[in-house]
Amino acid sequence: MDSSTSPLTSERIDVFWEEGMLKHYTGTGVFDTLTDPGFLEVLEKHPENSDRVKNMVSILKKGPISQYISWNAGRLALISELLTFHTQEYIDELMQADKDGGKILCEGTILNPGSWKASLFAAGTTLSAMKHILDGNGKIAYALVRPPGHHAQPSRADGYCFLNNAGLAVQLALNSGCKKVAVIDIDVHYGNGTAEGFYRSDNVLTISLHMNHGTWGPSHPQNGSVDELGEGEGYGFNLNIPLPNGTGDRGYEYAMHELVIPAVQKFEPDIMVLVVGQDSSAVSFFSLLKSTKPKLFSSVPYIFILCT
Repeated sequence: MDSSTSPLTSERIDVFWEEGMLKHYTGTGVFDTLTDPGFLEVLEKHPENSDRVKNMVSILKKGPISQYISWNAGRLALISELLTFHTQEYIDELMQADKDGGKILCEGTILNPGSWKASLFAAGTTLSAMKHILDGNGKIAYALVRPPGHHAQPSRADGYCFLNNAGLAVQLALNSGCKKVAVIDIDVHYGNGTAEGFYRSDNVLTISLHMNHGTWGPSHPQNGSVDELGEGEGYGFNLNIPLPNGTGDRGYEYAMHELVIPAVQKFEPDIMVLVVGQDSSAVSFFSLLKSTKPKLFSSVPYIFILCT
């Protein structure tokens, strides 16, 4: 991609990153099970392994938009900050699991030695990036973090996620005086944890474009269907856009122009959080932004981008 055509080059991007997040070791096995059937020559790395993020760091440092990036250090989150989104009981469970040397929290989601500290780095780095924007230090910030977070619900882990980084960032924005926050999640899987956290709030518009995959077990009861609209005061503020398998750039662009942009413009948020899951990377994120930026960003003063 020619950097001159990037939709983001009109603004410098403040990237927040912390090496300590690489200490979350997800192991090997068959896909995400960490099981050895005994007849494989080579076991697979867990899908959410550190190599994925290492490559992303390398691309940003050496790739075509590197000259537009400013690098910023992350930090560990405080327990009090985690409690703005998660329950005390759940945080206690995670801390005890760390003390005990690890725990399988749900299928494919294993807290190993090093995972808890990496999760605190992910949450703290996300919060540092959001505060950078809230303090008026820039218009665009990118939190490059792992473990991911958008499946983590207030009281449970799910889908390789322990702490909901996006949810914590949204809550910080609200606690800092923002009246309305819009979340747009383009991960191939439903951002169920973030949606669950704000399902009864009319201060947060949660929008998720995802593969039409439905539920996947006890840890993921939400199905991401169009009829999950929120509850109480939050009714109408949760917009799910399940897409057919194989949807490409044109499908995403159509959904953005016809559904997402009108919803965001009507909501008039103070800040927007983009949750960019890399498992939908067959869809060009920069192409999507180039197509939608004039309409989507014109009414939103600040953009916060989160890797999850």
